[in-house]
Amino acid sequence: MKNKVKKLREQFGLSQAQLGGKVNVSRQAINAIENNKFDPSIWLAYDLAKFFNMSIEEIFDFEESERK
Repeated sequence: MKNKVKKLREQFGLSQAQLGGKVNVSRQAINAIENNKFDPSIWLAYDLAKFFNMSIEEIFDFEESERK
């Protein structure tokens, strides 16, 4: 799913590992989300949105993504 996680992470000056630590997932999970290889669970999407003080819809682009 297309998303703004990498852009937001870079704006906050965080590494993938640092962001993963903030939302309790691995660096590899953040990398997979950023590269559209993994769609996060609703809870991980919620944690990311809460961390960035945004809505899930502002971070993840449901309109441009294929429904699975």
